[in-house]
Amino acid sequence: MTGPIIDVRSLSRSFGPLVAVRDVSFQVHQGSIFGLLGPNGSGKSTIIRMLLGILPPSSGDASVLGLDVRSDAEQIKPRVGYMSQQFSLYGDLSVQENLDFYARIYGLDRRQLVERRGAVLDLTGLSDRLPQPAATLSGGWKQRLALACSLIHQPDVLFLDEPTAGIDPVARRHLWDLLFELSGQGVTLLVTTHYMDEAERCTDVGYIFQSELLVLGKPEQLKQLPEVNPADSRRYELRVPSPAQHLAALRRLPEVRDATLFGETIHLLLQQTREPEDVLRQLGITASAEARQVPASLEDVFVTLTSNAQKVGRVDPDREDRVESESSEQESLPRDESAEESSGAPPMPETRLTRPGKHSTWTGLAAVLIKEFVHIRRQPTTLFFMLVVPVMQTIIFGYAIDTQIENIPTVVFNMDGRQESRELVDALVNTRRFQLVGHVQSEVAFQRAMSSGRAKVGVRIPPDYVDQILRGEQASLQVLIDGSDSQVATTAQSTVKLLGLNLSIQMAKTKGEALQIAPARDASGRGVLPIDVRTRMLYNPDLESSHFFVPGLVGIILQLVTLFLTSFAVVRERELGTLEQLFVTPVGRTGLLLGKLLPYALVGFVALLTVLAVMIEVFGVDIRGSIPLLLALSMLFMVCSLGLGLLVSTLAKTQLEAVQFAFVIMLPSVLLSGFVFPRSEMPLPIYLVTFAIPATYYIEILRGVVLRGADFIDLVPWVAGLTICGAIVLILSVLRFQKRLGA
Repeated sequence: MTGPIIDVRSLSRSFGPLVAVRDVSFQVHQGSIFGLLGPNGSGKSTIIRMLLGILPPSSGDASVLGLDVRSDAEQIKPRVGYMSQQFSLYGDLSVQENLDFYARIYGLDRRQLVERRGAVLDLTGLSDRLPQPAATLSGGWKQRLALACSLIHQPDVLFLDEPTAGIDPVARRHLWDLLFELSGQGVTLLVTTHYMDEAERCTDVGYIFQSELLVLGKPEQLKQLPEVNPADSRRYELRVPSPAQHLAALRRLPEVRDATLFGETIHLLLQQTREPEDVLRQLGITASAEARQVPASLEDVFVTLTSNAQKVGRVDPDREDRVESESSEQESLPRDESAEESSGAPPMPETRLTRPGKHSTWTGLAAVLIKEFVHIRRQPTTLFFMLVVPVMQTIIFGYAIDTQIENIPTVVFNMDGRQESRELVDALVNTRRFQLVGHVQSEVAFQRAMSSGRAKVGVRIPPDYVDQILRGEQASLQVLIDGSDSQVATTAQSTVKLLGLNLSIQMAKTKGEALQIAPARDASGRGVLPIDVRTRMLYNPDLESSHFFVPGLVGIILQLVTLFLTSFAVVRERELGTLEQLFVTPVGRTGLLLGKLLPYALVGFVALLTVLAVMIEVFGVDIRGSIPLLLALSMLFMVCSLGLGLLVSTLAKTQLEAVQFAFVIMLPSVLLSGFVFPRSEMPLPIYLVTFAIPATYYIEILRGVVLRGADFIDLVPWVAGLTICGAIVLILSVLRFQKRLGA
């Protein structure tokens, strides 16, 4: 390219009321090392993220390699390398595994991978550490590995966000030697730092303070700025004993424009009409004192510019919570009033804190309490978890859950249809234990209603029911009961038995009083009750509770595994910074999502097979229906659960928040899905809410296939509901999961 490699024009970025970057403009040309300097929190990292296309600008324009950062972000990423401020590689992977991972991310084939891996290893000196886990490397070697990973695809531009932060001076020197070598090869580098010695090594320097770019130019040019070297002043270096003790007194002298600690010396900006010896004598410093005139350093440049910016009010009040700059820190450290005693100035009255003389085990209790309350107040998810979740639990346990079984879904196959048979059905409904969900007109429809789970009780009235009663014969009434839920089945069985007994006693009493004879006789002529209620348990004849709970437990465990693993994996990467590092690479959003989700889908499928095997072998619950159908629908539910995990990961910023959000999802999944308590007993508003819970549909599918042998036609309503829930969850998750840090 003949033009600038990086071109920034009036770039700005705001986060609500906070202005992180304000109207910044600069250019970087090929092969140069551009140093972006400034204190922590001044906006350096934000500028890099905008140039990488992972953070959209609020206003202004910028281009990298001639490509617009707004519209061409995905085209920029394959041609740039990024080394983040914190170590953001995978600590549990070895050096070689990290290098190979990023090589594959950038699409290098096997031959290119081997070639580039060798090249970056030679450059960084990591050849002897290939099998070593990245987490065990020292700070300097971690930075070398991060640099190697950012260079594996041979980028044209390299962005380094404070690459030497936290490493020793020797490692810093070696890293900068590597950067010079890359610059000599034509690679363009943009480096952020707050170290002045590193600024001296840059081709061009820009100083950003409180979101604004204060100055731009080459280091030597900046040192000659009029603001730094006023015409009526000269700069001296004073070497005096205990320089920090004299700094405050020097600053109070009217002829001193500025005084700053510089190592073991003081840099003094003095009016041209005065000599440094005069100042030293005025302070009573004559012995062991040296003074020499020195040129301005870059630190002098930035301290002066920062001070001028503060004087003219160019300080953003919204940024008061940012970390103070090192130059300000250097100025504040020596402002100790004890300096006045050694300088000969009048001593200031000494003020000392009155400290308690006795410490007990209760010491500091108030401070810790206040701190914890502040933490709680500033964590919205914790407040939600503490205040809203208990309300949800109270409502669910106290209002939505009713252990008394009523309104059992019932279907009637009345083959008689006469008055007495209809009165029998009315008597059944009047017990309030049964809810009539429909009449069927064929045996096939009757069996389908039971196998699909639409009805838990089926009443079959024979065609000669009324004739048998009129002839004085015992009339048989068959009641089929779904035994998969032992509690519901026991209630239905006892209710119909009691109803048959009560109706028989009523008929016997009426007929006996009228005719003085037995109301009904069996085939052998013995007197019997008029109505014989014959119940038959379907699917779980022994009424074992494990047959009801274990299939539902499969669904709960499957959701638990996929939901927690997926959400934790993504949130953990966000906490470690590795997710941001992936955002900078050319990996597509689909590739990133599938790459994150498919391993946990495989783990979930293995967990499903394991739990099903335990269900069959340990609890003796056989699968009556189609196993392929069960596995296929289980995969559908797994996709929905993975989507829930992904959705949680977009909402949670930390693993603690992920646990809280996952718990909020699991609570209704366990209590309102029908896993423990029958949904039919819940109040209508909460009953309607249960249809928004994916586990509701899957538990019905599990019990239908495993216990009732239901086929796909029986399960169509539940499959449709699960599909709709899964689609909604996935759409929400994908829309929220963006390959950028913010909108």
